[in-house]
Amino acid sequence: MQAWQVHQNGEPAEAMRLLEVDRPTPGDGQVLLRVRAANINFPDALMCRGQYQVRPPLPFTPGVEICGETEDGRRVIANPALPHGGFAEYAVADAAALLPAPDALDDAEAAALHIGYQTGWFGLHRRARLEAGETLLVHAAAGGVGSAAVQLGKAAGARVIGVVGGADKVAVARELGCDVVVDRRSEDVIGAVKEATGGRGADVIYDPVGGEAYTQSTKVVAFEGRIVVVGFASGSIPSPALNHALVKNYGVLGLHWGLYNTKNPKLVLHCHEQLTELAARGAIKPLVSERVPLSGAAAAVQRVADGVTTGRIAVVPTLENGAAA
Repeated sequence: MQAWQVHQNGEPAEAMRLLEVDRPTPGDGQVLLRVRAANINFPDALMCRGQYQVRPPLPFTPGVEICGETEDGRRVIANPALPHGGFAEYAVADAAALLPAPDALDDAEAAALHIGYQTGWFGLHRRARLEAGETLLVHAAAGGVGSAAVQLGKAAGARVIGVVGGADKVAVARELGCDVVVDRRSEDVIGAVKEATGGRGADVIYDPVGGEAYTQSTKVVAFEGRIVVVGFASGSIPSPALNHALVKNYGVLGLHWGLYNTKNPKLVLHCHEQLTELAARGAIKPLVSERVPLSGAAAAVQRVADGVTTGRIAVVPTLENGAAA
């Protein structure tokens, strides 16, 4: 089979190589899956660079989120068991962690439903306890993680403010349902958010960016507001001033979604049931901005690493010459 492998850490476009390799052999409790679509996540780029908290042994195949097909023909969502990741024709995954792919979504959309939407659901509902009528601020609202949070916020009845970088992403954020969109490249984020909220600020802030975005969050968080920290796409990890959190009376909540798979896996299944129901009634639908063939995976991962994409890019092995399957 064909699979992308990383033999030496570096930028995805340079580190990933498309090779002909043997199909992976499932271990105890694992199953072999034919990859129908693999969603590209920022952690894939970090793993290529050797900068992610999970460092699979070299060589490894990136791709942490797929829609796959079991040997008996079931369509499932899975997180492949590294080093046999999803940017390949076949991957392996833990049998106990397989989730049914929603009928309402195609393969690429189903592949994109898992990590980003689970993170959003846990962040907004489990950690921040978002309530209908509250104001939600989402940084990087047109990206893969942010777009999921926007849709989930709207489905929960929140007023959503999206912060994006660039006019093209402004249009995407509006299409996603943001009530207010702020372009950080041409607007003062702090001033715009305060104006949009009558000076009150946002009740919940969803931050997958870190760095300057986190600093802005502390200045526009409302009384009894909650800042949910889900990642550091900017590459800069903030050092929060806890005296500031005390004086302004807000909370800083960390979210590592992967921990729920071991600490409370029943909640992951419950979340998937909620997401499947939301997808069935059209309240959420992963924004797949591009579908690329397997041969285009490395270039696509590099674009995600460079922060120039909107929504999700899916790698679909059945595509030929970039045409729809």
